[in-house]
Amino acid sequence: MKIAILGDGGWGTALAILLNSKGFDVSLWSVFKEDIEDIKKSGENKKFLPGFKIPKPIQLTEDMPFACHGAEIIVFAIPSRFLRDVIVKNKTTLIAQRAGFVSVVKGIEGKTLKRMSEIIREIIGDAEIAVLSGPSIAPEVSRGVPTAVVVASKDDVFARKISDIFRTERFRVYTNKDVAGVELGGALKNVIAIASGISDGLGFGANTKAAILTRGLAEMTRLGMAMGGSRDTFQGLSGLGDMITTCVSSEGRNHKFGVEIGKGIKPGLLLNKSVAEIEGAWTSRAAVELGKKYNIELPITQQVYAVLFENKSPLVAVNELMTREPKSE
Repeated sequence: MKIAILGDGGWGTALAILLNSKGFDVSLWSVFKEDIEDIKKSGENKKFLPGFKIPKPIQLTEDMPFACHGAEIIVFAIPSRFLRDVIVKNKTTLIAQRAGFVSVVKGIEGKTLKRMSEIIREIIGDAEIAVLSGPSIAPEVSRGVPTAVVVASKDDVFARKISDIFRTERFRVYTNKDVAGVELGGALKNVIAIASGISDGLGFGANTKAAILTRGLAEMTRLGMAMGGSRDTFQGLSGLGDMITTCVSSEGRNHKFGVEIGKGIKPGLLLNKSVAEIEGAWTSRAAVELGKKYNIELPITQQVYAVLFENKSPLVAVNELMTREPKSE
């Protein structure tokens, strides 16, 4: 079976290595020819996943038709801000493959407030679509650290197929029918990770982090349920599990971004110089709009957004959170 991975970021690269280890015919696509050339020369993705050799059988390419030709499964590992453009530009190629699609993108589209699978469905139409998410830091997966994730699809048969494809002795894949909940958990937890990082950067301790994680999960669950997700999903791998990993791992991009802000670096400067996409920053903007749309209180998310895009001091944001009107938990 051929599997095409679209997106050469850390997660796309890690999945390409994982799938190659299972004997699949894997192609890895990047929109940037120079990135592909660099990987070919060095034998590793120094830009996004340094320290891990790319197996020679993986086909590295900037040619979309070549990457997708003959693929039975096409995996989208493209930053959420660019997913629509990539699909629209390559719509004919993607549809022609008659493949099943898997999104591993953790974000919400800013203009439409749509989930990634909704964008895929809107442009490509009737197709098998699944979402794979959960606590899965790319370097840890590439090191063979035991990891558990979840794949969600309305089609049970397709979900089980994707689970079988990705599952290894060190990479366990559960199934779920709650596509909305799994996608939203993966996206919204990045906002809470930024809040957690800001707390660490400010020098706060375990008490503060525990408050952020528990109240952050409450926010995620409220909004997710209003949008059709299940409470149970947010207690699982793509909600609580993914949030814990992203908030405590030293390798989590969104957490590291938050730490730098807590230390006094301007968010705009960090966003401009970051090589890897900071999904939580853009998700905070979309989540604030979703909160307004569904009339859901999102105090932590709103403060993260204000710090990132309204020049609010992190200390002022913390003070406002702590002095909110008391209420029952």
